[in-house]
Amino acid sequence: MVLLVRNRVKDIDHWKKVFDEQEAAGMAAGLSVERVWRSADKPDEVFFILGIEDRAKAEAYMATPEAAAVGEEAGATDGEFWFLEEFPAPGNH
Repeated sequence: MVLLVRNRVKDIDHWKKVFDEQEAAGMAAGLSVERVWRSADKPDEVFFILGIEDRAKAEAYMATPEAAAVGEEAGATDGEFWFLEEFPAPGNH
């Protein structure tokens, strides 16, 4: 299972700095950064995938005021996230 996150941000460089600084807090919650992208069409929009050790622990972390404060500090103006499970592609049974 992974966590896919989309954020719209005020300043991409500032967001990335804060995002990198918070890696240890995410790791303590069982999250690991797997991939990070910036939209080719909207440079203020970022997407990232976090690996999850334990969904309940990840959900608890995402619901904390501290996690919300990190988004605010990073300049996130909008965001969504989804928990995703592997699903076989056609021909990969």
